[in-house]
Amino acid sequence: MPTDLSAAEPKLDAVTTQLPKIGAHVDQEDPLAEARAREADLVQFFLGDPQGWKAPEIRAGVETLKSATVDLYIHSPYVLNVATTNNRIRIPSRKLLTEHADAAASIGAKALIVHGGHVLKDDDPQVGIDNWRKTFERWSPPLPIYIENTAGGENAMARHFDRLAMLWDAVGEFGPGFCLDTCHAHAAGEALSNVVERVKAITGRIDLVHANGSRDPFGSGADRHTNFEDGEIDPALIVEVVRQANVPVVCETPNGVAGQGADIAYLRKHLSA
Repeated sequence: MPTDLSAAEPKLDAVTTQLPKIGAHVDQEDPLAEARAREADLVQFFLGDPQGWKAPEIRAGVETLKSATVDLYIHSPYVLNVATTNNRIRIPSRKLLTEHADAAASIGAKALIVHGGHVLKDDDPQVGIDNWRKTFERWSPPLPIYIENTAGGENAMARHFDRLAMLWDAVGEFGPGFCLDTCHAHAAGEALSNVVERVKAITGRIDLVHANGSRDPFGSGADRHTNFEDGEIDPALIVEVVRQANVPVVCETPNGVAGQGADIAYLRKHLSA
């Protein structure tokens, strides 16, 4: 049985909404084929190695995605961390963020998603907040930038929502979007039962949901995704987060076409009920 502690709290109120666009994170080799295989309305993918520092790579044929009916979202590399006090990481991160934003815009992506990052354990978190603000002060992105909440790290900028509030006080005026990840919130110990309301009270917006189950218990700090019906989060909570947010949804769940296709179908079925 799911053990998300938030299941003990009142469930989100149901609302009547139009079904949002739902898709998946897919391989960058042929995103449109991946979308068709999953019956997805949208796809998210990387433009290169998610664990590397190389400039983004736009593969042959990807430019044709600009005219596709499937919406595109690009996820920035995991190594990117504009908050850090480490100059050897922060400065290359700003460059990499700019390069990926330019590349994503060139293929008609709706947005670039970037993790909130972190500072070192003995650092003042305000320095990380200031580094985020400097990023936007010195740069006008060519497409929307969605900051995503993260699962672990005691000195993370977007793990716990009190820190997220500090971040948004600093960067909100620059108009970044927000990407809510259900696995990350669960792992961070942030209850899903009222997560949409709490996030909107801080950011004023949610622009994208990463709908993911979790392999690990509530508050574990572990970022390990599962398919909806295999994890520690009650799938009904994931559905209700999506219903309340009423924005496009990316399933970053495992097991390829079969697993992601089942999760997309699960959302559509229960959102339509």
